[in-house]
Amino acid sequence: QVQLVESGGGLVQAGGSLRLSCAASGRTFSSYAMGWFRQAPGKEREFVAEISQKGYNTHYADSVKGRFTISRDNANNTVYLRMNSLKPKDTAVYYCAAGQVYYGDYGSSRKYDYWGQGTQVSVSA
Repeated sequence: QVQLVESGGGLVQAGGSLRLSCAASGRTFSSYAMGWFRQAPGKEREFVAEISQKGYNTHYADSVKGRFTISRDNANNTVYLRMNSLKPKDTAVYYCAAGQVYYGDYGSSRKYDYWGQGTQVSVSA
């Protein structure tokens, strides 16, 4: 069982930056691939980024490539999402997720077994 708690969301102007954090409980954090997803009002949840268990491999949605960076600190059971050059269309609730498989089915929420409660990111024009 893994419990995930996101933090770091807030209101920022377009062009600004935020760093989201996701703290995981349990001693097996390093055995989980981690992902970030987001859901805007009235839209379906969509993939943002994911990272392999040791952090050697990452994968991004085209919409955030070059602007967002996912990273992890296995010693502190935390995964991060650094978001630069934010746009109003990045406004959403951001969720982190944990799953036991990284390779294959890239970007699919089906790989993930545990989810956090989400943190709101709002980007003003």
